[in-house]
Amino acid sequence: MMRLRSALVPVLLAAALGGCGSKRDEAAAVYCPPPLTVTDTQTLTRFKPGPGRDPRDIMFEASLLNAGTACALSRGRMEIDLKMRIAVNAGPSVAPGTSSVPYFVRVIDASGAVKQGQDFSADYKLSTGSPRGSSLEELTLTLYYENPTELGGYRIAVGLKPTHEELQYNRRAK
Repeated sequence: MMRLRSALVPVLLAAALGGCGSKRDEAAAVYCPPPLTVTDTQTLTRFKPGPGRDPRDIMFEASLLNAGTACALSRGRMEIDLKMRIAVNAGPSVAPGTSSVPYFVRVIDASGAVKQGQDFSADYKLSTGSPRGSSLEELTLTLYYENPTELGGYRIAVGLKPTHEELQYNRRAK
């Protein structure tokens, strides 16, 4: 009987502590802005320079596979940890060296205005011998506030950053 109690004490203690969450943690979970992948920017097909646009001219194809956020509130600010998984596949015209996949992150408020934004690049060493790459891109964003309810309408817009021509290719491919 004594052994059973000894074994149950850590389990009961963990269960009791698991129920302890601060109001700050609860607010962070409620107001944490979800990532939104912008339509037509989930994929990017990069062609080699020149006029050719058939499958033999593809240098690489990239995809934004998923994105997620986790948040923490402190006095007057919210720290947002954003993680995005990007995958890339070499095409027949892959160039030697580094293939850079551009992507963007924008913080949008409830009215639809961009409050923060930045462009980034994920770099991969692709070749015919190593035709695939993947990365987990991790960023920390900070939102300042006076009242946590101000955070309720924010969203995080993410996507790959195609050129105008690549965007038109994405739209035609659908």
